[in-house]
Amino acid sequence: MVRVTRFRFLRQFLVGLVCVVMIAACGGGGDTSTPAGDAAGGGSDRLVVATEPAFPPFEFQAEDGSLAGFDIDLMNAIGEAAGFEVEFQSLPFDGIIPALQSNTVDAAISGMTITAARLETVDFSRPYIAAGLAIAVQESNTDINSIDDLEGKRIAVQIGTTGAETANGIANAQVSTFDSAPLALQELANGNADAVINDAPVTLDAIASGNIPGLKVIGELVTEEYYGIALPKGSPNLERVNSGMATIIENGTYAEIFQTWFGAEPPELPEEAPL
Repeated sequence: MVRVTRFRFLRQFLVGLVCVVMIAACGGGGDTSTPAGDAAGGGSDRLVVATEPAFPPFEFQAEDGSLAGFDIDLMNAIGEAAGFEVEFQSLPFDGIIPALQSNTVDAAISGMTITAARLETVDFSRPYIAAGLAIAVQESNTDINSIDDLEGKRIAVQIGTTGAETANGIANAQVSTFDSAPLALQELANGNADAVINDAPVTLDAIASGNIPGLKVIGELVTEEYYGIALPKGSPNLERVNSGMATIIENGTYAEIFQTWFGAEPPELPEEAPL
């Protein structure tokens, strides 16, 4: 069991995941090749929002092919509050920032951590959820109890994530990258990796749901992070997104969405992510 005394939210989050069966709520729209609403200027009534739907419970594809998850519900609520329509476009995670840089999408919500390096190429909204990196191992593993025990080990990660960056900094580690977090966790379950470094909420959800059995989270969180909605540098939509988020936080919609997906009361969020 992961110890989360440093972070009240993740303690609540873990309790919620263990006690609550996640309900796959239908979200809006799938892939689209329509040019981004803001590509030719600002103030569009439709924003094309990139996401990688392989990151439950934040974004995933429901059985009927629609998009579902916390991020999907949150972005739709922000759009409704701020007066714009959301059109989702599914992209690989490592292709999202290039799409923002080329203005082929207007924004992205995909469990993306706000980092100083990413802020050099894109802008971020105010933080919309708190998270952190956790280490997962097989239930039978007693050798790995902290990040210090990963030296020289086989580590599976999702490509382009802060988990991958952390793994690449571990001495003599054999790092394998995968297109999604579930694929990395499955590699661990199959015995082809010794550990996975991945965002704690997603890892805990995969374990609690039973979709990938035989795994556990060990030790304290490796990092404490915040997710944000990414936009192109200088986007005129940044203020609109932040305004919509402020509205749904104030009117209780944010708390309702959080309760639906995580079975807990949301924590207070900072105006800016500490870096």
